[in-house]
Amino acid sequence: MALFGLVALCSCNDFNRMIKSTDNEMKYEVAMDFYERGDYNRALQLFDLLQASFRNTPRGENITYKTAQCYYYQNEYEIAGYYFNRFTQSYPFSKNAEKAAFMNAYCSYLLSPESGLDQTNTHTAINQLKGFTERYPQSDSLARAEQLMDKLNEKLEEKDYNICKLFYRMQNYSAAITSFENLLKNYPNTKHREEILLNMATIYFDFAENSVPEKQRERYESCIEQCNTLSYLYPESSYLRDVQNVANKARKKLENIQ
Repeated sequence: MALFGLVALCSCNDFNRMIKSTDNEMKYEVAMDFYERGDYNRALQLFDLLQASFRNTPRGENITYKTAQCYYYQNEYEIAGYYFNRFTQSYPFSKNAEKAAFMNAYCSYLLSPESGLDQTNTHTAINQLKGFTERYPQSDSLARAEQLMDKLNEKLEEKDYNICKLFYRMQNYSAAITSFENLLKNYPNTKHREEILLNMATIYFDFAENSVPEKQRERYESCIEQCNTLSYLYPESSYLRDVQNVANKARKKLENIQ
């Protein structure tokens, strides 16, 4: 009852008095009560004051972990990640160390932007999730971590795919071809494989059309090779008509090359 009354008092006009109090035990109890009630802002204010007093103690461990949780619940993912990481470094043998390591990576995942923007946070999240799976291979969160990595890699793949198409639109044929080849190498299971093969066939044809005569044969032949690959790998592809048209145009061009 005394604690309830104290929290009620703090929730009105006397929170500043609690901030200035030298009774750290009472501050700790009140801070935890604020946390449990979801008043993360006021809980954080008290936690910040208590960090030094309880460092390297069980209560200090609890304060550091719940500080990270407070920031997470307030959608302050960058700061939350910092405190989760700090927790794993300060208390590596804690029962919450595994969860903190996952949450650190998850905060980076939540900071990953859409595919068109800079992907620094995406790479950071992938590295942290990979580190988590290596450190805790038996974790209950392992499958979740792998799912998150898959989503992040799909985002990186989408960004690379759009860059490839941008090179093509800019008529930078050599860069487009190299980019598409690297995309297939880096993402062998890409969902865009059919479109990539069609795009590469079309790029080689356009590249040949805009090449000096001595380079045309090689590039028309590469166009036909891409068409044949798509037709062989995807006999039911919706792009078959398009790719056959490109191949037929390339063959007619080859007939006229000495």
